[in-house]
Amino acid sequence: MKSRSVCAVAKTVLLITWLPILAAAQAPSSAPTNPATPTTPATANGPAFPPYVSPEVNADHTVTFRLRAPNAQKVEVVLEGAVSPMQQGAEGLWTATSPVLTPEIYSYHFVIDGASFLDPRNTHVVNNLLNLASDVTIPATPPEPWELQQVPHGVVERHFYSSQVVLGLPNNQSDYYVYTPPGYNPKSHQSYPVLYLLHGYSDAADAWTSVGKANFILDSLIATGKAKPMIVVMPLGYGTMAVLGPGRTPTLSEQSYDLYQKALLTEVMPQIEANYHVSKKREDRAIAGLSMGGHESLFIGLSHPELFAWIGTFSAGLNPKALSELPTLTPQKANLRLLWMACGVDDALLKPNQAAIAKLKEEGLAVVAIETPGHHQWPVWRDNLIHFAPLLFQK
Repeated sequence: MKSRSVCAVAKTVLLITWLPILAAAQAPSSAPTNPATPTTPATANGPAFPPYVSPEVNADHTVTFRLRAPNAQKVEVVLEGAVSPMQQGAEGLWTATSPVLTPEIYSYHFVIDGASFLDPRNTHVVNNLLNLASDVTIPATPPEPWELQQVPHGVVERHFYSSQVVLGLPNNQSDYYVYTPPGYNPKSHQSYPVLYLLHGYSDAADAWTSVGKANFILDSLIATGKAKPMIVVMPLGYGTMAVLGPGRTPTLSEQSYDLYQKALLTEVMPQIEANYHVSKKREDRAIAGLSMGGHESLFIGLSHPELFAWIGTFSAGLNPKALSELPTLTPQKANLRLLWMACGVDDALLKPNQAAIAKLKEEGLAVVAIETPGHHQWPVWRDNLIHFAPLLFQK
C-alpha cells in the first residue's frame, strides 16, 4: 500500500467531515425567489440563485465577505480572531465589510448558528492539521517581502523519510521541506549557512512555506541584500503524533518535545548535511520557530550550544514548568551570536515570554527582546521572520 503524508491524511479526513456540512449550509431554499432579483435557471433541487463574490477586496483596503445561507438565523465572520456580525440580504445572502486593513494575508472563517465553516467561494485555504481557514490577501505597494515578486527565486523541495523516532506516523513516514537560495548549485562545493525553521502546534511541515511564505520572504531579503543567502530547513515538528489528538496532557507534550529533539538531531540534520552543501560550523547554524516551535528552538538551541550559535523564538509556547526547566548556561558556554525572542503584545504568551527573557538575562545571556503589535497569528510571525533573518550569519 502506498504511504501517504501526515498532511494529506489529515486534509482528507477534514474534507470528508466538512463537505456534507458545507453542502447543507449552501443548499438553496425551496421557498420562491424574489421575482425582482435576477436568477439563474432553476434546477431539479429548487430555484438557483445568482452567483456572488467572496471575499472582495475593495479599493480602500476593506474586504467584503459574503455567504449564502438562506436558512441560517445568525451568521458571523471571524477575521484573525475578531468576530463581526453579518447582515442578511435578499435570497439569504449575508454580507459584512471589514474595517480598513493594512497590507497582509488574513485568515478568516464563518460561523453559522454556532458552527464554523470555510468560505465556499474562496479556494485559498490555510493549511493546518486540526483547523482549516480561508484567507484573503491585501496587497501592498510596493510589495511586501511575503508577496510573490519579480526577483530571483529559490527552490523548495519536499523530502519523505522513514523515521525510527517519531511515533504515530502513517507507515513511519515523516517529511521536511528545504529552501535553497537563488544560485544554489548542487554540483558546486560552495557551502551555505543553514536555518532550521520550526512550525507551531497543529501545523504541518509545509506551514512556513504555504502559510508563512518563508520562501518568498527569503527571496526578497536576499535579492535586496538584506539577508545572507542561506538554506532553510522546515521539518515536521512532532515527536509523537498523539499530541494532536484529544486528551493532550503535559506528559504527552513533554514526550513529544523530547522525541522531536532526537528526530531533528539524529535524523533530519544528518540527512541535510549529507545531501545539501551546508556548513557544519556552529556559527553557520541557526534554529528558530513559532509557538510550539519557539519552545523547541529555545530548548534545543540552549541545550546544544555546540551546534547552534543563533536562536530565535516567535511567540514561544512557554509555561511555568518550561520556565523552571530552562537550560542553565553561562554566557561563555552558550557563546551565542544572537538570542532573539519576539512576541505580540496582545498574545496570551507575552507574560511567559517576558519571564523567560528576564530569567535568561539574570544568567547573563544577552537577549534581544522584541514586542510587536498583534496576538498569536501569522501576520506577527511573518513579520518576525522578516526582521530576524537579516540578522543571521553576519560577521
